[in-house]
Amino acid sequence: MIPYGRQDITQADIDAVTEVLRSDFLTQGPVVPRFERAVAEYCGAKHAVAVNSATSALHIGCLALGLGSGDWLWTTPITFVASANCALYCGAQVDFVDIDPRSYNLSTDALEEKLKIAEREGRLPKVVVPVHLCGQPCEMERIHELGQRYGFAIIEDASHAVGGRYKDGPVGDCRFSDITVFSFHPVKIVTSAEGGMALTNDAALAERMALLRSHGVTRDPALMTHEADGPWYYQQIDLGFNYRMTELQGALGLSQLDRLDAYVARRHALARRYDTLLADLPVTIPWQHPDGYSGLHLYVVRIVRDRVGANHRDIFMALREQEIGVNLHYIPVHTQPYYQHMGFKTGDFPEAEAYYTEAISLPMYPTMSEEQQDRVVVSLERALSQ
Repeated sequence: MIPYGRQDITQADIDAVTEVLRSDFLTQGPVVPRFERAVAEYCGAKHAVAVNSATSALHIGCLALGLGSGDWLWTTPITFVASANCALYCGAQVDFVDIDPRSYNLSTDALEEKLKIAEREGRLPKVVVPVHLCGQPCEMERIHELGQRYGFAIIEDASHAVGGRYKDGPVGDCRFSDITVFSFHPVKIVTSAEGGMALTNDAALAERMALLRSHGVTRDPALMTHEADGPWYYQQIDLGFNYRMTELQGALGLSQLDRLDAYVARRHALARRYDTLLADLPVTIPWQHPDGYSGLHLYVVRIVRDRVGANHRDIFMALREQEIGVNLHYIPVHTQPYYQHMGFKTGDFPEAEAYYTEAISLPMYPTMSEEQQDRVVVSLERALSQ
């Protein structure tokens, strides 16, 4: 089986983790702060807060921005459910903005139209979460302009996009957002096994997220309500969570970061080769916006339905039967039973639903060989012609 994605673990990674295992710290020590500083420096952001998953980063990011009961968060329906669930964790409500038919990211035209209606109805969002699907940056400058006009905060869900660039700056520099979130899950561009990170240029947001990731507990005298009882003393000053990243994860992530640019470059080489090999097949290859340089976490093709005899499911299953580990990113969130119980229904976001009936994520990862890629293409051609 050729998987759709997989991690690359080197001897340097193993040595880095082994060094931590032999050290005095396994949970909270010096390595995680080093990882935070390295990612912040790479992205050109002022602050970084490492956590145990990107979902946790989204959650504490929403809380730090004050999202709560009576508020709205808007995001795209083509994303993993975490991009929407983070609002529900805070007691807020969720709505969606349909996707752009070329980039598959949140449509800025649809966003602007929805904001005009929401302003008239008095239910503007407090937070908008654009998702850089497959690693391709959203049109962040325009989203930021709309945020300034309509008064919403922005969390970039860049779980797919570490190593990417937008308008000559790194994804994660937070030029056009309040917070940017990365994922370091094993199938992502670099991994810390599990893990995530929230970046920001706002010191107050960083301080609050750091507090929330660790039970709301502090040892900082400046944050306490009175002088410490002794050197053992700490205070819980907020209701937080156990979202900390371990030293083992930090060491692996820090080691992987050394290869980030090489990994992204290799993904681009594979994508260019796919573009050429698939040019004559009845599929739509990914379109790349000229303002961005994608992290290329995923390579998604869309079946041109009027040019093939088989349906989407049959093509997908034919690939799996040939041991090509294709996947589908993502099922539109508003069609999930949990969200349908809230009142969302099929037909609400037609571009997202059309995408779902055509999209297939082909295998792509840095250690993938050209021979494996050729096999994927031959298998796809066979599946399309059945």
